[in-house]
Amino acid sequence: MPYIDGFIIAVPKKNIDAYRKISRKAGKIWREFGALDYREAVADDVQVGKVTSFPRAVKQKPDETVIFAYILYKSRRDRDRINKKVMADPRLAKMMTPGAMPFDGKRMIFGGFKTIVDM
Repeated sequence: MPYIDGFIIAVPKKNIDAYRKISRKAGKIWREFGALDYREAVADDVQVGKVTSFPRAVKQKPDETVIFAYILYKSRRDRDRINKKVMADPRLAKMMTPGAMPFDGKRMIFGGFKTIVDM
């Protein structure tokens, strides 16, 4: 079954273009090393919930929006192999220095997920 890495990130609205530029480069690297799909999406119809929600999860500030992203792999084994290569790639290292990231990485939520429905 496919394996998915999922991400939720708060990004300042003024930094969306810079984020998109980094995301495109990162996506090319992940795909180059074997990821099946790489998607990043900006919030369009996301409300602040009374108890939980995407904005609450990332502690969204008034000048920010939420990014939802995922990377699809053939398997957990492929994901681990691909991520090891990606994290060692110098093209990504340049983009991931604290001053280069157009968002607060401390508020990023991420994790790996086993697929339970694949249609």
